[in-house]
Amino acid sequence: MTFAALVLDPFLDYGFMRRALVACVALGLGAGPVGVLLMLRRMSLVGDAMSHAVLPGAAIGFLLAGGLSLTAMGIGGLIAGLAVALLSGLVTRTTVLREDASFATFYLTSLAAGVLIVSLRGSNIDLLHVLFGTILAIDAAALYLVAAITSFTLVVLALVYRPLVVECFDPGFLRAVGGRGSVYHLAFLLLVVLNLVAGFQALGTLMAVGLMMLPAAIAQLWTRSLPLMMVIAAGTGALSGFVGLLVSYHHAVASGPTIILTASAIYGASLLLAPAGAVWRLIPRPHLKG
Repeated sequence: MTFAALVLDPFLDYGFMRRALVACVALGLGAGPVGVLLMLRRMSLVGDAMSHAVLPGAAIGFLLAGGLSLTAMGIGGLIAGLAVALLSGLVTRTTVLREDASFATFYLTSLAAGVLIVSLRGSNIDLLHVLFGTILAIDAAALYLVAAITSFTLVVLALVYRPLVVECFDPGFLRAVGGRGSVYHLAFLLLVVLNLVAGFQALGTLMAVGLMMLPAAIAQLWTRSLPLMMVIAAGTGALSGFVGLLVSYHHAVASGPTIILTASAIYGASLLLAPAGAVWRLIPRPHLKG
């Protein structure tokens, strides 16, 4: 089998493969940098909780539209995700519970409610589509939505990059200088929810956070520069989508899980070979160096 037949022909011959690849690249560009900031803020599990929090809203949109309507499910997921984010923040500020604990309770409730809503009116196939996504069924409308969310994410990150970074490393300083840290925190949570909404159509609510957190973890192993982390995370997300789609096409396996497992394989290799990985730590270095 030639290189062209192995790598290029699936995308040249089939429109659904091209649309899936464009969606993966767009998701990587938007979700990768957001994932890096999530990890630096020690909110990785919050991202996972938020991915489940959009499920009941997406399920209600699914029922109201009578099927897999991206617009209805996206709006429902956005409303549900923002509601959980706001309620978790309110609980954190008015009770003794920390933010991660309040997110965990809301995400479990949201996951159970979403599955129940879909199971009441939909079939098992519908439930699988909502939970695990249908990236090969992405249409033009879905691509426009994903592209719009990615563009919005990159513009907002460019505008509020400095205060977001300051809040990551020294939130007390931002409060001391009147930097309105809570406003930037809320804007950041909005970006998280939007990128999860973009990802659940492709990867489902259970794996939408995969292209957000795995590339971010990989980037952190390869560099300590924040801008370079974001570039590596975005590139890794796009590469995982490309390789995962090819593997799923040639071996006739599910595309969404294959994409996430591809990112996991890159993460496993990075754990060994990256500058912060295990192999380099075993090599003796001069005293006080590195």
